[in-house]
Amino acid sequence: MPTTEIRLVVPAQRDMIDLLGLGDHLLKLVEEQFEADICVRGNEIVITGDGSEAQAVSALFAEMLQLLERGDTLTPDSIDRAIDMIKRDEGSPASVFSDVIITHRGKTIRPKTAGQKRYVDAIRTNTITFGIGPAGTGKTYLAMAMAVDALKRKEVGRIILTRPAVEAGERLGYLPGTLYDKVDPYLRPLYDALFDMMDIEKSTSLTERGVIEVAPLAFMRGRTLNDSFVVLDEAQNTSPEQMKMFLTRLGFGSKVVVTGDVTQVDLPGASGLKQVREILGGVADLAFVELGARDVVRHKLVQHIVTAYHEWEEARAARPTE
Repeated sequence: MPTTEIRLVVPAQRDMIDLLGLGDHLLKLVEEQFEADICVRGNEIVITGDGSEAQAVSALFAEMLQLLERGDTLTPDSIDRAIDMIKRDEGSPASVFSDVIITHRGKTIRPKTAGQKRYVDAIRTNTITFGIGPAGTGKTYLAMAMAVDALKRKEVGRIILTRPAVEAGERLGYLPGTLYDKVDPYLRPLYDALFDMMDIEKSTSLTERGVIEVAPLAFMRGRTLNDSFVVLDEAQNTSPEQMKMFLTRLGFGSKVVVTGDVTQVDLPGASGLKQVREILGGVADLAFVELGARDVVRHKLVQHIVTAYHEWEEARAARPTE
């Protein structure tokens, strides 16, 4: 098999340290994932190996250098994700990682996978976007970041965050306090994400003025939501009737994002999220984005757990019924 040699010259020694990591720990990650030989001499990197493999390593280093030029810091996690994108030919990691949605207290919120980038782009270009995938894929978090960004840019006048309270019957009735106190546990994850994106004092003030509303899905009935960025979370726990009710609340100048995981339905009956794609799959200005195990941005073990459950469910479905 013919061997290819590619030589890369890194502009400065400082860039070489940032590129390879302290103690070459980033370089070692690359070497573990590719079969090509990588030799570093001064500010030159020599890549030797099979043509496609050497080209892939060269492309990876080029993407890493682009990220450094833009002021990003390379981490083991970002390198792992960049390698995955390069191997799967899913586009430019630098273009994915450089898509900063918002920055708060020095923390940037951005897509971390090619799937998340497709999701964010779909939200930008469609009036209604469905983000469907397992836990940890950033469905809700990125949707809320897009909502906060739209509010800051004055593209909408308010943000509405909602989710179904699937136990909105007897159990809520026995909880102490007002109706808002009873449904607060269901809405708390939305508040937690919101506080990651703006100061608590600011979000509290906007909530008191009605600019940000966090409410259970039942509160949407009978309303028309104009000039709003609306996020429906945990949509797998909506009935078909609730899903229709929610989608028909759409008003002028609004954008809607619906998120959910069809593998975690808590309803006794049919899920509106499972049904809606069959009904609205051909409608214009509406997008469905599927996120998978590779888009999980929590602990790497979560990716393996999601994959294992998916494979188990597929194998179970393939077994003949007795």
